[in-house]
Amino acid sequence: MTYTGEVVVDGDAAVRELPDLVVSKLAVGEYNNNSYLLRCTKTGSQVLIDAAAQADRLLALIGDGGLDAIVTTHAHRDHWSALEEVAQATGAITIAHEIDAYEIAVATNRKVDEGAEIEVGDVTLSVIHLVGHTPGSIALIYNDPTGAPHIWTGDCLFPGGVGNTWNDPERFASLYEGVRAKVFDALPDETWVYPGHGSDTTLGAERPHLDEWLARGW
Repeated sequence: MTYTGEVVVDGDAAVRELPDLVVSKLAVGEYNNNSYLLRCTKTGSQVLIDAAAQADRLLALIGDGGLDAIVTTHAHRDHWSALEEVAQATGAITIAHEIDAYEIAVATNRKVDEGAEIEVGDVTLSVIHLVGHTPGSIALIYNDPTGAPHIWTGDCLFPGGVGNTWNDPERFASLYEGVRAKVFDALPDETWVYPGHGSDTTLGAERPHLDEWLARGW
């Protein structure tokens, strides 16, 4: 089945099989959060991005293969409300940006910043720091050696715009510039975007609208 990234709460995970990495996307919770399970095809190692809600469904998705780490993209509770339960059940280490870590009510075992790398078995994810939605939001980039890059953006980039900055011009300017410089200027149009809520997109689909986002201020 062709991966589209379309998922619904309480529905099945959407699974994308890349040569070195399997991506399983699950919609959870009352805010339609996306949780992503990444599995290295060579080693079987697994990492979860955002233990957002419905720990039972996340644990079923993880299965018996174990879980090395849980990455929290930012400090808003809807992205980590199942973190404690999943971490306790799996023994996975918890990872977040060093700034937002202090707003997450579960201890962060590894605090990361711009340029850090997170291993999923033989696969490497690169961390970028994006300020505006929260002070310590992160996105994760996988530069797939066999094809286009992939990026998990939390609540920093969605189809149709950057994340919520609550009508604060300074926060919007910071997030917009960070996304433009670190994402759009650094990655090609074919890059697949996995956001924290809702549908996936590509940078090519969003790039023509950057000036519109800047003009409207959100």
